[in-house]
Amino acid sequence: MDNDTKFREMQALVSLVDDPDHEVFRQVSEKIHDFGPEAIPYLQKAWDNCFDPLAQSRIETLMHQINLDNVILELSRAFDGDCKDLFAVWVSLTRFQYPGLNHEDLQYELNQIRKDIWLELNENLTALEQVKVFNHVFFDVHGFAGNIENYHSADNSYINQVLHSRKGNPLSLSVIYMLIAQNLDLPVFGVNLPEHFVLAYTGKAFDPVSMRMEDDKVLFYINPFSRGMVFSAQEVEKFIKQLKLESSPSFFEPCSNTDIILRMVNNLVNAYETGGNSEKQREMEHIRAVLRKKLKRDTE
Repeated sequence: MDNDTKFREMQALVSLVDDPDHEVFRQVSEKIHDFGPEAIPYLQKAWDNCFDPLAQSRIETLMHQINLDNVILELSRAFDGDCKDLFAVWVSLTRFQYPGLNHEDLQYELNQIRKDIWLELNENLTALEQVKVFNHVFFDVHGFAGNIENYHSADNSYINQVLHSRKGNPLSLSVIYMLIAQNLDLPVFGVNLPEHFVLAYTGKAFDPVSMRMEDDKVLFYINPFSRGMVFSAQEVEKFIKQLKLESSPSFFEPCSNTDIILRMVNNLVNAYETGGNSEKQREMEHIRAVLRKKLKRDTE
């Protein structure tokens, strides 16, 4: 179908959204839905020029369903590729709440923070010195901080809101920190610690098991929710004991990007449940179920 034909068909379909015949509307809505996100501008224009409450409600429902299905599609495709582009996947998840999100604006904001940190770094710094410089620019200059006042807010899990407010939960602050660090070639990765997400700085270190120097070993941990505080594996072990959990290697080693996105989705389920938004809670639970099923199928 060429663009002109598609344009005329979408216009014709959208004009029938207010048809009083429910069967006609059902058929129309199915055809509009098949166009996917391309139909959104036409639906939005129809809504702007509509004064019929029923038609407005139908248009809102259609736009919401198209957006939800597109978010699920994008996340599912990302999971097929192990979420290699974590930034893009996070943007896709954020579009659940903010459909009109501009990918380029968010990338520009991250690049500005990266540039400010890059100007302060040099090759002669040790790993700890690099983190100290990074922390100064990230927390003191750009003002990032843990959102203690609204810890359970869903906005703590959406990248545009965290970049705008400079506040987030342990996971969102860690992911922004990690995205910028990796873009600067700093070996910083997420650690899926129970109850609190943190980061690991990796590098060459002595392995007591092999009795030799090995690459990609965790040198120390970083807690962005506590302004980049650095701590050791012994402190992780102590934290695990306080939670009365059995120690596991996964609590100490870098996790995958799929683990990070699933934890974000879990946070959003809990946020909407805490906030009493049952509809969004159910939709986020559906997203979680789809992604879990996809992971299970891929590992079988």
